Amino acid sequence: MEPTVHIVDDDPALRTALARLCRSAGLAAVEHADADDLAPRLSNQRPACVVLDVRLADHNGLTVQEALRSAGSSVPVIFLTGYGTIPMTVRAMRGGAIEFLTKPVEDSVLLEAIGRAIAADEAALRAEGLRDEVAARFATLSERERDVMACAIGGLMNKQIAGELGLSEITTKVHKRHVMEKMGARSLPDLVLMAQHLGFSASRRR
Repeated sequence: MEPTVHIVDDDPALRTALARLCRSAGLAAVEHADADDLAPRLSNQRPACVVLDVRLADHNGLTVQEALRSAGSSVPVIFLTGYGTIPMTVRAMRGGAIEFLTKPVEDSVLLEAIGRAIAADEAALRAEGLRDEVAARFATLSERERDVMACAIGGLMNKQIAGELGLSEITTKVHKRHVMEKMGARSLPDLVLMAQHLGFSASRRR
């Protein structure tokens, strides 16, 4: 999907100019006169970023950023300000802002920041898609297979897993093979990486 830049600024001339710049770079641009309708229009299904003025007529941009994070949004934010202070910049960056730029900003500088923000969101969406895919595979495992997986990623050999779970070694091998097949794991390190994505460890079998 076409990456989208959400531009939040109460200066209509600047807002339109920024939208035009983004479109000239092949990006979709959505203009917002204020932040009231921002959160509902941020989609988790396409790469996006927010270019946010720090001082809006009815909102503080830093507060808007914090509200987005509290609502579960991970869309990257780029701040624009007529003037900035060190505490303001620190607060923005601690909140996960990609950049804190002072107006007037050069087109190339803003587009470079937007490019980094879009790339970061694309990476986050890929990671989220991977977690969902791995979780769907994990849901197909039986309780016993999850027990075997926990032991396997904990570094136990087949004979040790059999002793730990009260199984025969042959049955353990069958369960382990099923785990690898259902999870789509090509190797044990691959299975360990999947478990990390799930937050599943040797001490958490279910």
